[in-house]
Amino acid sequence: MKQRTPLRRTVLVGALTLSLSVVGAGAWALDRFVIEHVEISDVQAYEASQGATSSTTDDSSGDAVVTDTSYESSSSAISISTVTTGSGDDTVTYYVADVTLTDATALRSAFAQNSFGLNITEDTSDIAADNDAVFAINGDYYGFRDTGIVIRNGVVYRDEGAREGLAFYTDGHVEVYDETATTADALVAAGVWNTLSFGPALLEDGQVVDGIEDVEVDTNVGNHSIQGEQPRTAVGVIDDNHLVFVVVDGRSPGYSAGVTMTGLAEIMQSLGATTAYNIDGGGSSTMYFDGAVVNNPLGKGQERGTSDILYIAG
Repeated sequence: MKQRTPLRRTVLVGALTLSLSVVGAGAWALDRFVIEHVEISDVQAYEASQGATSSTTDDSSGDAVVTDTSYESSSSAISISTVTTGSGDDTVTYYVADVTLTDATALRSAFAQNSFGLNITEDTSDIAADNDAVFAINGDYYGFRDTGIVIRNGVVYRDEGAREGLAFYTDGHVEVYDETATTADALVAAGVWNTLSFGPALLEDGQVVDGIEDVEVDTNVGNHSIQGEQPRTAVGVIDDNHLVFVVVDGRSPGYSAGVTMTGLAEIMQSLGATTAYNIDGGGSSTMYFDGAVVNNPLGKGQERGTSDILYIAG
C-alpha cells in the first residue's frame, strides 16, 4: 500500500519556521533601531570628570542683546534669515544662521536626554532648552549608527572610523577629514573640539564636490536614501570662527519642496562658504533660536526626535 505524504504537517512546520524567523528578525530590528541602549547616563557629569570645559562662559550675565532675528554677546554673534526661491510646487524655503565666534568652544554639542548610546532621542528644541541654548541645529543623529568618530566638547565617545567626517578645532578652523585615516585620540591631541559623522562634504575650496548625488551615508538595515529633493541641514565654513548653518525644509509642495545634494551645495556656495558638509536631514532638520523652532519641519510644524544637537548657550 502506498504511503501518503504528511503534506499538511510539512506546511504547518514550514509556516511555523517562517513565523519564528519573522519574529526573530522583528526582535532584532527593535533591539537595534528602537530600544534605547544607554552607555553613559549622565553626559554632563561624565564630561566634567574628563575635564571638558570651554574657555567661554554662557551669556546669562546679561551682556547679550537679542532681537527676533539676531543675538550678540561677548562670545558670539548670530543672525537668522529666511530665504524663499521658486514658485508653486517648486518653491524652496530655507533658513540661514550666520554665526561668528570669539572662541570656537562656544559652539557646543549636547545629547538627547543627557545620555550617550544608541536610539536615544529627543526633539531638538527640548535638548536646546535643557542646555539653555539660544541657538541650535540638529546634529548627525549619531545614535542611529554604531560607527563613526564621535568627539563632543573635547571628549571621545566613539572611535569607529567609517566615513568622511567634519572636525571643529579649538583654534576656530573646521575641516573635512577621513575618519579611517586617524583616531579619536589623535584628533583630540590635535585640538579637535567636536566632530560630526554623516556627510558627504558638499564644497571643497568653494567648489561643489563631484559625485555627491551618489553618496550613501549608511549601509546598515533601516538606511534610507539621501538622494533627491529632501529637507536638509548643512554646516558651512566662511572663515575661522565664522560659520553658516542652513536648514532647508521639504516634502511640502507650495511651501518647500526640498533640495538635492547639489542644490544644497549651491546654497552654501552662494552664502560664501568655502567648505560645506551635509548632516542629518529629513524630518530631523531643525533650527532653533531664542526659545522657538525657526523652520517648519516637513511643513507640519512637528519635530522628529534626534540624538544630538550643536548649540550656542545664551
